Amino acid sequence: MENIQKQLNMEIRIINRSDFSLPKYETIFSAGVDLRANNEEEIVLQPLGRALIPTGLFMELPVGFEAQIRPRSGLAIKHGISVLNSPGTIDSDYRGEIGVILVNLSDSPYQIEKGERICQMVISKVEQVAFIEAETLKGTKRGSGGFGHTGKK
Repeated sequence: MENIQKQLNMEIRIINRSDFSLPKYETIFSAGVDLRANNEEEIVLQPLGRALIPTGLFMELPVGFEAQIRPRSGLAIKHGISVLNSPGTIDSDYRGEIGVILVNLSDSPYQIEKGERICQMVISKVEQVAFIEAETLKGTKRGSGGFGHTGKK
């Protein structure tokens, strides 16, 4: 894993007030890093319940980047746990603690264990654009068709 860190071309400052090590890429092919729950008290997500889970991490993203918070596939398939506002966005000017809104979409309660990997974080480049008001848009074959307009197969 040391070789992965040496190949990365961007550094992001993180204050770590959690009981765990800094997030890291598990393989050279990983798009994201796992974030861990840093809860002091027991958190039980009831069916259809949601909670803001602390991570103990604070970060300084460069301008032009965001951090996307995404569900972990294992938690989703095994327990019905997802990130409620998926993907969550952390803007580059936010300096507060990273919190993750988890939701239990299953029919069984789920306990969030301290140190449990609760989500993935992907750092992405973003662009800001100028919106120009118009009266018409260029036509396309699809037009205004959406929400399944192109069919199932």
